[in-house]
Amino acid sequence: MNLLIYKSRCNGLANWDLINSILASSARNNPKNGITGLLVSTETHFMQVLEGEFEPLNATFERIARDTRHDTVQLISFTETKKRKFADWGMHGIGLFDLNRDLLFKLCLEFGDDNGNVRFPTTKKKALALVDLLVSEEV
Repeated sequence: MNLLIYKSRCNGLANWDLINSILASSARNNPKNGITGLLVSTETHFMQVLEGEFEPLNATFERIARDTRHDTVQLISFTETKKRKFADWGMHGIGLFDLNRDLLFKLCLEFGDDNGNVRFPTTKKKALALVDLLVSEEV
């Protein structure tokens, strides 16, 4: 089992329509490839955590990297893992568009500020910490 994390910059501004189109594509492709994961988005950036066997996960990442809805794709981590974090989610999406001020302040303080948005981390440890915090807050 492998875990892959990447971040990228959205071409244009992300919104729920865009997130839902990505989630719909994931719902079509991920089950047949045994991939699960989580997509997090601000208005300007994406971060995604994907889980699965090496070959289908690698092929999925190659396809994602060619997607014209984003650019500046940065691979944060591609490592082995003992078990899935998101076994129940073919793909789940979290949009950080309308956070309450207290949570936004907390996230920006801990992970950095990117023009008023949460800065997505560049290390596996910090990326998973952000994901765990977002899931626990049920954003």
